Amino acid sequence: MTILCYHSVEPEWSSPLAVEPDAFAQQAAWLRRNRRVLPVQEALLRMDARGRLPRGTAALTFDDGFAALHRYVLPVLLRQRLPATVFLVAQTLTPAGRPVDWVDTAGTRCLTTLTPDQVLEMQDAGVDFQSHSWAHHDLTQLSRDECVRDLRDSREMLTELLGRPVTLLAYPRGLHDAAVREAAAAAGYTHAFALPETAEEPGDYAVPRVGIYRGNGRLTVRVKATRPYLGVRTSAPVAACAQRAKRAKRVVRGLRPRR
Repeated sequence: MTILCYHSVEPEWSSPLAVEPDAFAQQAAWLRRNRRVLPVQEALLRMDARGRLPRGTAALTFDDGFAALHRYVLPVLLRQRLPATVFLVAQTLTPAGRPVDWVDTAGTRCLTTLTPDQVLEMQDAGVDFQSHSWAHHDLTQLSRDECVRDLRDSREMLTELLGRPVTLLAYPRGLHDAAVREAAAAAGYTHAFALPETAEEPGDYAVPRVGIYRGNGRLTVRVKATRPYLGVRTSAPVAACAQRAKRAKRVVRGLRPRR
């Protein structure tokens, strides 16, 4: 089993990052019936050296903190009694806010993120919140001092807002290297989560997850939640094929390749 990573759940945004609400409800119901869904903190304690959870278990995470989580995800989590962790971009919760400028698919102008009041309401309902950095920059492109400051500012701001320690980080876009991992430790995090598309060495600061995207049905989620999936998905032949397909889609859409 593994830790699953969602982004948004909403009907209007036709992005790979936005799972349709009916599909998410079906996936959550399947997980409730067929898996023991662990809180992320417990999952970390039970994960093996290859980043896999014990058979029959899973964990749920959501990156970016999109506002649609309050409307479409919270009711499902409560109905199915599932624990989940949402990784927040801290700057979006400041008085000045931050636009969602880190997503390069169509329809992003209408995207909004959770408000502080919604975050606190969801926390009271049992949802766990952690850090997705301060400003959703590519951390591998920052200097060491810039990276530490970004991550520390996020952790301290969220700790104050939530009234409890924030110790977990999800790397923006899943991007990290040795310097970023060291910066995460220096900024006070105990663990950091990736989203590998190629083989990576798992560790406390490279905890692997598997992405769930629009169009993934219950069968796909079932396959992605199996223990062998991550190893197969990040193997050299499969990863190379996936990268070629992604580049082809971006060319068709007229988007520049992501660096």
